[in-house]
Amino acid sequence: GLPIVPPTPDKIARFLRFTDRDPAQSIGVILPDNRTATPWNIAVNGVMAGCRPEVMPILIALVEAMVDPAYGVEHSGNTPGAETLIILNGPIIKELGFNCEQGALRDGFQANTTVGRFWRLYLRNIAGFLPHRTDKGTYGNTWRVVLAENEDALARIGWPPMSADMGFAAGDNTVTISRYTGGDVIPSVFGSTPEAMVPYLADAVLKQTGWQLVFTLGVATATMKPLVILSPVLAETMARGGWSKDDLRAALYREARMPASKFERYIGEWTNFVPGRRTLIDLVNLGKAPDQFAESSDPERLVPIVCAPEDFMIAVSGDPLRTNAYTFSHNGMLGYPTAKRIELPADWQNLLREARAD
Repeated sequence: GLPIVPPTPDKIARFLRFTDRDPAQSIGVILPDNRTATPWNIAVNGVMAGCRPEVMPILIALVEAMVDPAYGVEHSGNTPGAETLIILNGPIIKELGFNCEQGALRDGFQANTTVGRFWRLYLRNIAGFLPHRTDKGTYGNTWRVVLAENEDALARIGWPPMSADMGFAAGDNTVTISRYTGGDVIPSVFGSTPEAMVPYLADAVLKQTGWQLVFTLGVATATMKPLVILSPVLAETMARGGWSKDDLRAALYREARMPASKFERYIGEWTNFVPGRRTLIDLVNLGKAPDQFAESSDPERLVPIVCAPEDFMIAVSGDPLRTNAYTFSHNGMLGYPTAKRIELPADWQNLLREARAD
């Protein structure tokens, strides 16, 4: 429903200069329509989305993630209407002018906006998710702009970027994708120490969590991965207090808890996803839940919303001087976090200079 840039042969050719791959090379087959992803049809959709040609390596990496079975692209049209968030890491953020500061999740910055729009166009045009047909989102969300991490802020405090969390080296150019049912801002996080700030952050994460708990236990075990985005000043305050990312994850794991009886309502009574309305103790006894979910038989005992601290994903981006955060609710195995390295062409620097001169 938005204007597109006509994908003329000349424009497509300019995109294809930014990859060393053959235009017809198969990158994978995408469900539900079983079409083959190729550099050529990636370039076509990149042109239509309004991308600059030099983002082509990012687009290819995104499609590699899209076709990865771990991600589960076939669930993109599911009824909760979840949308994918793309997280970008590496020197390519600065090289291509991605915004990672004020308004990091707002459209209007060409690189962030057009790459996000590419994702939605590719899902529609190549994967085959068509509204009112294969796309069954009850409400849905709009497509999301790319979230670029503020790696300068991370380097100052000695925290690893998302790329390192996903198994790559800090400094690698990477994309990480995950599908989220929704999110909300956590405004004015107060406190001069990590200990003072975490209860508010944990409460916000908890309030954003509902039926998604069936992906902690029930439909799938340990596939829910909530995301917390910190503004740089919040991350710096935590680091100044001696905390690492892992310390924050451990604190969220301790603090973001709910009564076992309410957890059981989410997975078996209010959503009816667990046959027979099994209790958490039942699931532990069946080997489908970690032992911490059955530490006692008290229905009001507090249990975590994830299986382990490392299930919390942490990113740093946004206005450097605002004490705000953001949390996203994960869609479980229906869009599992998947990361890929961005492969640059051999003549990248020369091509980039040419592109900047256009």
